[in-house]
Amino acid sequence: MDYAGLFPPAQLDLPHAVAAYAEYVAGPDRWALGRFVLPAARLGEFEAAAEPLLPRAPDAGEPWRLALLAGAALEEALRAAGELNCRHAADGAGRMTADVVETTAATPAAIRALGAVVPRWMTAYVEVPIDGDPAAIVGAIAESGLRAKIRTGGIAADAFPPAPALARFLRACVEAAVPFKATAGLHHPLRATYRLTYAPGSASGTMYGYLNVMLATALIAAGATDADAVEILEEPDPAAFRFDPDGVSWHALRVGTADLARTRAERMISFGSCSFREPVDDLRGLGLL
Repeated sequence: MDYAGLFPPAQLDLPHAVAAYAEYVAGPDRWALGRFVLPAARLGEFEAAAEPLLPRAPDAGEPWRLALLAGAALEEALRAAGELNCRHAADGAGRMTADVVETTAATPAAIRALGAVVPRWMTAYVEVPIDGDPAAIVGAIAESGLRAKIRTGGIAADAFPPAPALARFLRACVEAAVPFKATAGLHHPLRATYRLTYAPGSASGTMYGYLNVMLATALIAAGATDADAVEILEEPDPAAFRFDPDGVSWHALRVGTADLARTRAERMISFGSCSFREPVDDLRGLGLL
């Protein structure tokens, strides 16, 4: 789970978001924690805020990992990431690494151009619009050795894509062997109606669950049809997903633990959330932790 505490609806200031990440890195649920999501333009500010909290010795644990949002300024973000990585590799005073960049491209040609400038030490995700058929965009991402990114919601009800469009994206990624991450609106394990923000009196809307998205991906790879995938994405009943030591079933469809591990490693790599505690605590509340 990539931590996006700087972004709505949490929208913490940077010192509080950094302190929260430091707490999660050291906490019992750190196995679920991915990268800190950060606008590339704020990298220097982040480095200064994080410096007192970073691990101090080579055996102090994993380095903090950053996912940089580059926008249109990809080359500037790559340069800043490389400089940061060199500083922290050389001085030994604190440990962090920027090894993921997230950007946008609207056409296959633009994606191929991105692939030509992203260095091998950096993993790049390209946000894919899904209002139309994403197959050509996803195909270009595959050819360029990049990864895809899908926006699954937001702070308004109309920011959540229709389930058939989301299912079509998942199938395109599975068939093209393109790893992807999801972002926005995945605060909870299962689809249901939730408040759209943390503000008092916030409107509510129907959100996708991160388990719905991950299991839809795994079951598409295991033979689920498009109609099945839509139903899985829209499934609100926790009892419909039957977990056991060897895998998980949904109606007559089943995926084993080896294929679930492959989905985690090669298909749905992560999802971004402005809250870390909420998704983990909800999973615990379902008895799955």
